[in-house]
Amino acid sequence: MKFKALIGTSILAMSVASPAFAQNAADETERDAFGGEIVVTAQRQSERLQDVPIAVSAFSTEALEAQQIKTPSDLQLTLPNVTFTKTNFTGASFTIRGIGDLCVGTTCDSATAIHLNGDPLFSTRLFETEFFDLERIEVLRGPQGTLFGRNATSGVVNVITAKPKLGAFEAAAEAEYGNYDSMKGKAMVNIPIGDTLALRVAGIYLNRDGYTKNTFLNTRIDDRDLYSVRGSIRWEPTPDTTVDFLASYFHERDKRTRIQKQQCQRDPTGILGCLNTRRDNSPFNGNATFTAALTSKEFLATQGIPTAFALGSLYGPDVYANTTIPADSRTVNTAFTPQYFTSELTLQGEIEHNFGPVSLQVSGQYQKVKLDSMQDYNSNVGNRALYAGGLNTLAFFAANGIPTGLPAPFPAFVPGSAAYFAPVAAAIIPQGPNGPLCTSLPEETGFGSFGGNKICDATSLQFDRSNQYNTSWSGEAILSSDLDGPFNFLVGGIYADYHLTENSYYVNAFPIDYLTGVLGAFNSFANGLPPSFLATPFFRNNTDDLKIKSYGIFGEAYFEFNDRLKLTAGLRYNNDKKAVTARSTLASFLTPFSQTGDVFGSPFVGSFDADPGTPGNQIIQARSVKFNKLTGRAVLDFKVTEDNLIYASYSRGYKSGGINPPLQPIFAVPESFKPEQVDAFEIGSKNTFGNGALQLNLTAFYYKYKDLQLSKIVARTAVNDNINANIWGFEAEGIVRPDPNLVINLGFSYLNTKVSGDEFSSNPRDFGGGRADAVIVKDITNAANCAVASTSGNVAGINAFVNQVNNLINTNPDINPDPAVTTRVIPGIQPGAGLQGTTPFPSDGGIASTGAFGICGVLSAAAQGAFAPLGLNPANFGGVEYFSAGIPVNLKGNKLPQAPNYKFSAGVQYTINFGDGMSLVPRVDLAYTGDSYGSIFNGSVNKINGYAQVNAQMQLNGTDDKWYVKGFIQNLFNSSSVTGLYITDQSSGNYTNIFTLEPRRYGIAAGVKF
Repeated sequence: MKFKALIGTSILAMSVASPAFAQNAADETERDAFGGEIVVTAQRQSERLQDVPIAVSAFSTEALEAQQIKTPSDLQLTLPNVTFTKTNFTGASFTIRGIGDLCVGTTCDSATAIHLNGDPLFSTRLFETEFFDLERIEVLRGPQGTLFGRNATSGVVNVITAKPKLGAFEAAAEAEYGNYDSMKGKAMVNIPIGDTLALRVAGIYLNRDGYTKNTFLNTRIDDRDLYSVRGSIRWEPTPDTTVDFLASYFHERDKRTRIQKQQCQRDPTGILGCLNTRRDNSPFNGNATFTAALTSKEFLATQGIPTAFALGSLYGPDVYANTTIPADSRTVNTAFTPQYFTSELTLQGEIEHNFGPVSLQVSGQYQKVKLDSMQDYNSNVGNRALYAGGLNTLAFFAANGIPTGLPAPFPAFVPGSAAYFAPVAAAIIPQGPNGPLCTSLPEETGFGSFGGNKICDATSLQFDRSNQYNTSWSGEAILSSDLDGPFNFLVGGIYADYHLTENSYYVNAFPIDYLTGVLGAFNSFANGLPPSFLATPFFRNNTDDLKIKSYGIFGEAYFEFNDRLKLTAGLRYNNDKKAVTARSTLASFLTPFSQTGDVFGSPFVGSFDADPGTPGNQIIQARSVKFNKLTGRAVLDFKVTEDNLIYASYSRGYKSGGINPPLQPIFAVPESFKPEQVDAFEIGSKNTFGNGALQLNLTAFYYKYKDLQLSKIVARTAVNDNINANIWGFEAEGIVRPDPNLVINLGFSYLNTKVSGDEFSSNPRDFGGGRADAVIVKDITNAANCAVASTSGNVAGINAFVNQVNNLINTNPDINPDPAVTTRVIPGIQPGAGLQGTTPFPSDGGIASTGAFGICGVLSAAAQGAFAPLGLNPANFGGVEYFSAGIPVNLKGNKLPQAPNYKFSAGVQYTINFGDGMSLVPRVDLAYTGDSYGSIFNGSVNKINGYAQVNAQMQLNGTDDKWYVKGFIQNLFNSSSVTGLYITDQSSGNYTNIFTLEPRRYGIAAGVKF
């Protein structure tokens, strides 16, 4: 029997344009799959829908329109065990069967492999645009580590564009208008050039007003202004040869936000910023931040700097104390208007030749991606009145210099000292302490406001920037057989090269400019250096260069024992190499105001070390890793009848590991993280009954997951670790067509995920690990948190220990008997910090520990007995253990993030046919996504409640489908449900960024076809 190799690209197409019903199952004409079978030519080979022994769903372009699947986010509403959400750093995550992109960083790979016409994409912005002129979209659930390439541990999303048609002129256009003054246009033209060549050009343009109201500036943000154009050429020089070329370009520039909202259960102590029980529409406590800590009178006192320079006290009111957060997720208060830009150029080519018993397919592609996004970091406007004292002091020192405190005739001010403060005042308060406040722009030289690169406003601005520039290319060759007899094969190889030349995440805020200017002035003056500031005057985590080289060699063999029983077996060898140079800077080294070029040319840059693990001071950290893995699959399928298939499969998936970025301050975290590996077992059944009146597909699966990559924030930076997990679930997809004109499609899934072993990690929301015998400490020198705990359960003892350490910091006595020489117990710290003792958190805050402001390095030394001679012996307090990155808790049994327990979807459409050939098709879709968690630590504060979405549409089709008019509504009940969340770090206040569904949209559209 002639055999076609399985690639996993059969289609559950959903077309409303050409209904058909009760056709013979052997009829291989493409038609409405609501009625039963469909055979679609895939990118690699062909397979009848119900013969595919894997879980796969796909949508034709008509299906996408019918179900109002206009963006990738919409895909999740109809697919079992699939979720989609935006993520924190301009990215997005498909999660399939509980496996998603929990890894954050430039060296992370996506768990869901994104393909365009079968070729893998790197860092693609493909899903920024809306879908247009597609042949279909395929979503394969489960590891696809044999044929579809690298890192497909959760599955594959394969977007297949419409190809040029030979010998036929075709054209289509659609115009749409909707609420938010939305205007969208799509068009396509297919032009035959002779008998063997055709050209197809398609494009989309979208412009709409913002979904979100900014009450502070009385403007709207979160708009869209984008276009995308695609050109394709197909050449068939012989009946056995097909050559395809594709070029596409996408461009967007608007005021879109990456993060919809920030939520927080406000912490009145300021030690955490946000508490651990719930997510409120409340401002976080600004005293928990880096900027508050290093501009506080408590910190300045430890540096011997006059406390009159302080912008506040850590025990006083914070800048957000009297602010409110709008409850509406589409309403914000911000003084900074977001900016969003992205573009992507993609070039593809493919040659396929049929040699008779075998065929060869060679393909390749090139990508160039640019991305740049800025938005308010705290989504709030603080009270600058708290800064008045410090700003007045800076202006005074800039005009006069440092007071000597000496009586006449001695000079009242140190001669020449004003020159150290005047450049600072000129840069950040050019019109005086009551004028605009200037904040550094996030730029590559590192000078910021001190080099004239700034933005000035009446408010104290804080914003971030995420940017990336990368190129990539790949080439793949596949040789497959189509032999008579029971045996067939497929062999292939792929090579991919990815080069990232810039990736930075910046955080800019006026208080950072202030502290880097003031601290730099005092530091350079005290050491007799030229007037300088501390560079960089913003936080910048910079990947300067990343190279990834990957190749795979794969093959599958197919053996048909008879017409009903078939075995598939495949193997793949994967090889990945990654090399990265990176650094993280924030107030890291002195740079003279007179410096030119960039700050890393500073004569004092030698005090900065980007790589403490390497001897000497390194300007940048360089790391490389290599991974290789053997993966594969085996499938046994049996046809009970021509319309009923059962199968069982085993597959192994692999995703390469990576390198954690450098941290500031330095914490003990793994330098790299391991590859992921998943062993997946699946059984399924695909059934068609009643000559197409009912189609029912069932799947059950069990995953054994090893070294699942998991991200958390440490010291303002995302770092990754590995855990093990077990996953199992069930999926059902059905199509019911009791009448040729009535179609009902149903989907259901259940998912259970659990961390399988004893895995310990610290919860960023609770560094005390739920222990009452622990104290969480906010470090006033960098705003990172640490913790100490009793080794004997002595609650009173651990609190007394922290209180005495803080008292030691406050007094820091001189232990040198020589009165002419001052030698402090704690080097580099001046007495007078005024640190207070431990304090309890609110009873409803979900924090069992107490908290305190302090200095973690001193606590660490004290816990190791460094101050025992002064009466601070840890043993006297019941024993003390120090935790630099929080007290680990056991994650065993916790559910994985983005893994809803249940999903359900249903759609109903009815075609009303008129006598003149016209038809009216109303359709309603309902999707419900169950509860899930946004963090591996679970708990009510991380819970994402289940939500429902309803879409409706009515379309009038003209005779022979030459034109149509439709009205639509998406998100009928205007749900603003949360789809994902991300917890920021302790030095930013521990607030939660949330991502939501788009609001209700409605409009009308009309289209024509030629």
